[in-house]
Amino acid sequence: MNDPIGDMLTRIRNSQMRGKSTVSTPASKLRGWVLDVLADEGYIRGYEAGTDAAGHPTLEISLKYYEGTPVIRELKRVSKPGRRVYMGVNDIPQVRQGLGVSIVSTSKGVMTDASARSQNVGGEVLCTVF
Repeated sequence: MNDPIGDMLTRIRNSQMRGKSTVSTPASKLRGWVLDVLADEGYIRGYEAGTDAAGHPTLEISLKYYEGTPVIRELKRVSKPGRRVYMGVNDIPQVRQGLGVSIVSTSKGVMTDASARSQNVGGEVLCTVF
């Protein structure tokens, strides 16, 4: 697999289109950090670590719905393996005039665009969520 974050985001998008309550994805530290940000911002209910039938570590993500519609309306990958997108603190974009969130991987950890601006750090823009 070339793009594990893109794979996880696609699994979330596909599961929400089908109305699933949970989705499973292979586990990694970066995926867990991105899911921590999504949970803190209220886009997912949470996630749990587990193992699949072959004994590989997985993350079981609990998706969140409001009146039958998914809370996440749009989930886009910005920085891809073929084209990494790095931005300084002044260049990090606001998603839908601040209604959405950009998830940024900085030297101080994975965080939202607002917290990256408040800590005055830039980094790789992983994805945007609305």
